[in-house]
Amino acid sequence: MPELPEIETIARGLAATITGKTIVSVDVRLPKMAIAPPGVDFDRALEGQTIDRVSRRGKYAILGLSGGQSLVTSLRMTGRLLVQRPGEPESPGTHIVLYFTDETRLSFADVRTFGRMRLVEPGEPWDESLGVEPLSSGFTQEGFIGMLSGRTTPVKALLLDQRRVAGIGNIYACEALWEAGIRPSRPAKALTKAAIRRLHDAIVDVLQRAVDMRGTSVDDYVDVNGLRGGFQNVLSVYGRLGEPCLRCGTPIVRTVLAQRGTWWCRACQR
Repeated sequence: MPELPEIETIARGLAATITGKTIVSVDVRLPKMAIAPPGVDFDRALEGQTIDRVSRRGKYAILGLSGGQSLVTSLRMTGRLLVQRPGEPESPGTHIVLYFTDETRLSFADVRTFGRMRLVEPGEPWDESLGVEPLSSGFTQEGFIGMLSGRTTPVKALLLDQRRVAGIGNIYACEALWEAGIRPSRPAKALTKAAIRRLHDAIVDVLQRAVDMRGTSVDDYVDVNGLRGGFQNVLSVYGRLGEPCLRCGTPIVRTVLAQRGTWWCRACQR
């Protein structure tokens, strides 16, 4: 599932390629994936609109439209947003296509059909349940200490809670916990302030390095041009079952925590 670094890469790619383009028509082939406010026709509402800006919030890519609305896309498990030229073959599972006046198109493909593209009216608080952005100035060490204080939840499960920190998923939670030397199942309240500060800095470091390497391609993720990311080549624990820990040489283990596969080192993460 694309996480913050992947969506940031996609948003930057969209900003560079479709900002200023005008939508001439829309093709929705699977209606459940296109969501509009009550009484609003998704297709017609987009026709004639220009892409004014592109941004990201947590794991969502956001297209700001000239009419003031926003088109918010969640890729979920296998979704892809691809900018394509005339004559370029469609990606399998393409369910929504935005056609632009210059004959290029933005295709939303999702073979498992869990993704959604939602038209949001101006001022609608669609993201009010999302937590702090971990690469923003609002994500402070002291605020993170307060967030974890008194919580009996395993620290990894807390990191995956989008209501607290927006954008972290399974890959980067595993990587940050390894970098900080913290056992994923440890209750959040059992962490010392020093450990929480280490984890805070590890989260920022791992996410920023992943953004710089254009995300992690271990399954379906590609950018808007269909290119894979690079962070999968430097993963420390995720997907490395049985391989030696890069810090101590102990074989990496995989357990299940909060119904998610969790890779970690029994020796380094106490």
